[in-house]
Amino acid sequence: MSETSEQSRTQFPDGGTEPVSPRKATRRGGGDPGSRGRTTIADGVVEKIAGMAARDVVGVHAMGSGISRTFGAVRDRVPGGTKSVTRGVKAEVGEVQTALDLEIVVDYGVSIIEVSRDVRENVIAAVERMTGLEVVEVNIAVSDVKLPEEEDEEPESRLQ
Repeated sequence: MSETSEQSRTQFPDGGTEPVSPRKATRRGGGDPGSRGRTTIADGVVEKIAGMAARDVVGVHAMGSGISRTFGAVRDRVPGGTKSVTRGVKAEVGEVQTALDLEIVVDYGVSIIEVSRDVRENVIAAVERMTGLEVVEVNIAVSDVKLPEEEDEEPESRLQ
C-alpha cells in the first residue's frame, strides 16, 4: 500500500483496516457568530449617553437653553412626567460615525474652555466605549452662566 493510502485508513486491533472519512469542519453562516447581523443605534441612545457624560463634568450646571430647562422643570413636576437626560443634546448617527451638538450652562467662575474640553473628552470616551461609533465632532454651545445668587429653575442633581 502506498504511504498516502496508509494515512487515510485506521488500523483495528484484529489487523483489519477501514477507510477513514476525513472530518470537515462545517461552519454554518460563515464567520464569527458575533459579527453575523447588523446592530443599529438610535439617535436617542447616543443622546442619552452623551447627556449623562456631559452632566458628570464639574462646572456643568445644566443642559439645554433657558426655555427648554423651564419647560423641563414644569414637565418634571407633572405626575408621571419623566426627566429628560437628552435635554440640550442633539446627535446625528450614521452607520459607523456620530456627531453631537450640546448646549450647556456652566457655573460662574469656571473656565469655559476647560469645561468644554472636559465635556468633549468625557462624551467622546463614553459614546465610543458604549456604542463603538467614532465620534467625529462634539460642538458645544454655552447658552448661560449660573450665578451663585440665581435661584435654580430645577435642581440638576435630581436628574442624576
